[in-house]
Amino acid sequence: MHEHRPANIGGLLLAVLAMLSTACTDRMSTSDDRWSAGGELIAMSGGEGGARYACVTCHGARGEGNGFDAPRLAGLPAGYLQKQMEDYATGLRAHEVMRDAARFLDSHERVRVANHYAALPPQALPPATEEAVAAATPGLYASACQPCHGVEGVGTGSGPPLNAQPAFYLTQQLQDWQVSKRRNDSNHVMLKVAQQLKPEELRQLSLYLAQIPLPQTPLAQIR
Repeated sequence: MHEHRPANIGGLLLAVLAMLSTACTDRMSTSDDRWSAGGELIAMSGGEGGARYACVTCHGARGEGNGFDAPRLAGLPAGYLQKQMEDYATGLRAHEVMRDAARFLDSHERVRVANHYAALPPQALPPATEEAVAAATPGLYASACQPCHGVEGVGTGSGPPLNAQPAFYLTQQLQDWQVSKRRNDSNHVMLKVAQQLKPEELRQLSLYLAQIPLPQTPLAQIR
């Protein structure tokens, strides 16, 4: 008795393997990885999303930010940057453009982008305003923010650097924390802290942090 086998078993196996390979990515769409050689290339090109989603469009060629609503990325911890991209991709941190930008990258590409920006020398645009900071603000920062974000906002293992970030961006983030629009931290610590701040205290903290100069060495190299 002869055993009957599919006439094109080789082709069937190839098709199954192709299906399995495409299932192993968390990218918004499939890719041949032509834009994935390194983090810098992904940041410049936007990966599968193209120029519209290129990091440099909003965050600058050297990760300096735009001085308004796009933060500085240069010198921030790689783990923090990677987590934010993952949270954007899953919708845990709400932002329509960043959600799509993150989803066009797979998890390996997000790691490369995070490492690229973490290794850049920290630099930022000058503060948009030199408005005077209230005398009580450093003390408010020390009690409310310093335990997680470090002296003068340089960051710790618990919280990212905040110094020299745009005041508008910081204000916007604190307002989002207050109403739980942003909720991607541990144990809702930021929700509790932000909800204790009055509107003027929130604004003053943002101005205070925006005017603190940057260190000359990336945080990733200090640790």
